[in-house]
Amino acid sequence: MTGVLAGLEDANAISFADCDHFVGTSAGAIVAAKLVSGRPLHRPGSVVNGAAADGQPHLPDWAANSVMAIAAPFASIGLRVAVRPAEVIRAAALSVVARDDREQLDFREAFPPRRVRFDGRLRVVAVDRRSGRRVVFGAPGAPRATVAQALRASCALPLVFAPAVIAGREYVDGAIWSPTNADVAPPGRDARVLILATMASAHGPWSAPLRAATRATMLIEASALKARGAQVRIITPDRSSAASIGDDLMSGERLDETHAAGYAQGRAS
Repeated sequence: MTGVLAGLEDANAISFADCDHFVGTSAGAIVAAKLVSGRPLHRPGSVVNGAAADGQPHLPDWAANSVMAIAAPFASIGLRVAVRPAEVIRAAALSVVARDDREQLDFREAFPPRRVRFDGRLRVVAVDRRSGRRVVFGAPGAPRATVAQALRASCALPLVFAPAVIAGREYVDGAIWSPTNADVAPPGRDARVLILATMASAHGPWSAPLRAATRATMLIEASALKARGAQVRIITPDRSSAASIGDDLMSGERLDETHAAGYAQGRAS
């Protein structure tokens, strides 16, 4: 995500830090918080010389636009109807799998309150473990939290990390609700929305059913935004970027290669 955004910035002479709003889930929440904090996106070094975008994105613009045009009239209604059943199912599942004896994430040093805070632009998505409800920290009416606390909640993947406790309630990874959660973006008519969906690539070496489910969820959410009058663009890893990520999504061994591949894709997008 960082590589793609940096490549897009350099190719188009723009700065994503100037965006009106940011929605982040799990790792995407970290990227969003970094942009809100005003820190520049990292550019790859010499390794970028060996990276090249392959020009094979998984979902061409015409295909995404066609799906959104068809689904837009029904997407918002469908999302509202599905909320309560989804909450019940997630609450039941999380009562079994979420455990508090796992590693504790800590973002306080990287994102202290003096550097970044909820100022109306940032939305960080998590799921309430007990109720199964989606919680959007930073949105009006959301529970009070620091950005570091919200990031810990949004990244607390069950069975990998311990739930985050905020004001006595436990929260887990927002990707349990949706890997993208694009429908919570506040913009309306004529807004331009960019969705980065790392898990939705058709080329990823990881689980094909998971990638297909992510694509379906993402397109429904994007259709809901389109129904509100937003212009939506979707970017997912092309073949080179997906291959650079590898099988283990939690591994840090290929970060430089992945960053370079993402940057090359962003420059070419």
